Amino acid sequence: MDADYSRATDGATERGSDGLTVLGLETSCDETAASVVRLTAAGAEVLSSVIHSQIDEHAAFGGVVPEIAARSHVEMIDGVARRAMAEAGIDYAALDGVAATAGPGLVGGVMVGLSYGKAVALARDLPLIAVNHLEGHAVSARLGAETSYPFLLLLVSGGHCQLLEVRGIGDMSRLGTTIDDAAGEAFDKIAKAMGLGYPGGPALEKLAASGDGSRFDLPRALLGRKDCDFSFSGLKTAASRLAQTCESEQDKADLADAVQKAIARQLAERTERAMTAYAEQHPELEPAGGALKQPSAAREAVGPKNERHFVVAGGVAANKTIRRTLEDLATKHGFSFLAPPMVYCTDNAAMIALAGAERLEKGLTSDIDVAARPRWPLDEARANADPVHKKTGRKGAKA
Repeated sequence: MDADYSRATDGATERGSDGLTVLGLETSCDETAASVVRLTAAGAEVLSSVIHSQIDEHAAFGGVVPEIAARSHVEMIDGVARRAMAEAGIDYAALDGVAATAGPGLVGGVMVGLSYGKAVALARDLPLIAVNHLEGHAVSARLGAETSYPFLLLLVSGGHCQLLEVRGIGDMSRLGTTIDDAAGEAFDKIAKAMGLGYPGGPALEKLAASGDGSRFDLPRALLGRKDCDFSFSGLKTAASRLAQTCESEQDKADLADAVQKAIARQLAERTERAMTAYAEQHPELEPAGGALKQPSAAREAVGPKNERHFVVAGGVAANKTIRRTLEDLATKHGFSFLAPPMVYCTDNAAMIALAGAERLEKGLTSDIDVAARPRWPLDEARANADPVHKKTGRKGAKA
């Protein structure tokens, strides 16, 4: 019998007066991360968040090398986890559970964090919560404010680009997804073609600030389709070819600006369709009063539960042009707007700990023999029934 990733226990775990405290572990790509998060009635409190980045180890190759990443995770995971516990100022006896990314991601790296989480769970007699990395991103905005469910989510990162209706932890429906490349992947590969180094997304954004992209006419994808799917492969190919014609730094800056605006435009076009459909399907949700800024030090709830909420999460959510474009779109269509604090846009363990705490509160834990998954769609039923990539492969549906 297969191991259960989300097994309902006898009952939900109460937060109690001190809340639920969970250690989170994240090793799905090129960051080794650990975090302690406490979930209370007031929301999520990050007690510690430690991230070891492998950027320097992969920079010479222009991208992540899976074997190098996995070896680095093995070397760093224990020290990173110990530091997270020390910075949180608690010992293992104060934990209510341990959450670890179980996929999707580079499976060699995922195995490291998941195995370490299993060891902690066994040694300390704690519940193990295997977390979908994408579900961590889905709830990451709740690290900045107590955002109420449901909400419309744009999850946009280096490996994923999806629009989802999020009704609660473990309850999400896919509205649209990329049919080829992700937005973050397009950023990185175009930046590489322009000789901007790794990671390419931030470098391209910085260069675009001094550019004028109006001189370049980049292709627009899927204009004849009425769904909410994305496609960035044509843009990636066209921009990479144009990069070979750039003769000056200003040429590169202009192309960078054109690329950034083209990606922002497509994200906005597809999101606008999703907002329209979401509003029609949920007439009980009222238009919000306007875009909501990030909360101050005092934790604030983001809007009443009967309002429309829009969340953008993932590494690309850190791009200021894209964030501003989507914030304007949310205001136009009567959605409140929220994105995670910048530090929680890219991969981190605080989002994994929060997802684990929310699952634990609902009584959802995992078998100790769960396996690492290279592919793990958030809406698995939709991905299997209506795969974007018709050949799903032996590892299962991709998105």
